[in-house]
Amino acid sequence: MMAISLYTSRVILNTLGVSDYGIYNVIGGFVAMFTLLSGSLTNAVSRFLTYEIGKSSNHLNLVFSTSLTVMFFLSLIVLLVGETAGYWFLNSKMNIPIDRIVAANWTLQCSLLTFAVNLISVPYNAMIIANEKMLAFTYISIFEAVLKLLIVYLVLLSTCDKLVVYSILLLLVSILIRLLYGVYAKRNFKDSTYHFVYDKQLLKKITNFAGWNFLGSGAAIINIHGVNMLMNLFFGVTVNAARGIATQVNNAVQQFVYNFMIALNPQITKSYAQEDYSYVRILIFRGAKFSFFLMLIFVIPLCVETEIILKWWLNIVPQYAIPFVQWTLIT
Repeated sequence: MMAISLYTSRVILNTLGVSDYGIYNVIGGFVAMFTLLSGSLTNAVSRFLTYEIGKSSNHLNLVFSTSLTVMFFLSLIVLLVGETAGYWFLNSKMNIPIDRIVAANWTLQCSLLTFAVNLISVPYNAMIIANEKMLAFTYISIFEAVLKLLIVYLVLLSTCDKLVVYSILLLLVSILIRLLYGVYAKRNFKDSTYHFVYDKQLLKKITNFAGWNFLGSGAAIINIHGVNMLMNLFFGVTVNAARGIATQVNNAVQQFVYNFMIALNPQITKSYAQEDYSYVRILIFRGAKFSFFLMLIFVIPLCVETEIILKWWLNIVPQYAIPFVQWTLIT
């Protein structure tokens, strides 16, 4: 999956060109800032579902339904903000070439819809993770990576605006993958059937838990995508392309560690629910050590031989990409 991700980045850069690749990176980054909320809520939903499973509680469907209701209303808010403030900012403030404004607006619309689809699917994904069905999670993730590889081939063949085609195809893949997660969850977990409920106390607990996650994930998202927007305002899309390459490398390395932590986190929460605190500490300390060393295996050679690796990988290396990759990995 990491190899597929890196290969598709290379082909898309060569196909779209530095300018369009930079446009997609900064606009996709603008929409990704909304993941500040979704990331916090995902962690909260997964935590509460896993906790209920660990306690063998009969409130699992209540947590699931409440979470899905929250996600639905949040997606509407995101679409409203994106279609008003986001549209104004793109067309009035961002440093986009005049002849690419139409394509940039298409990219914004597709990115907003993709985010809304992903947001509504959060409780289904959390249910799969909470039940530790990692094999299904792996198969669907591999299928998603293969589809994105297919997108690259279709973009190469397209005679239309390649940036627009790329944005639309990514939206369609997102919809398909979210349907797969939803169908799998409904067929395998009886508690993943939605019923409208309003539990004020539970809603408050989920919101409070998400608020603490908001601090950490907020700093990370603003560090990546907020800086992208500032760079666009002052330096233009070429520099966005360089930082986009750095972000792709960083995401590939972090995804490897993230998949390891996905398997570990449910065990930590379930052990906490069962009040086995000594085992909780063991899992946390070992998880932290293994995560660090797994990342170090990739970071050291990538930082030492950045220029050679980027030239071999990308063919076209955007200006400033090398120092961006090195400092992003160190961070």
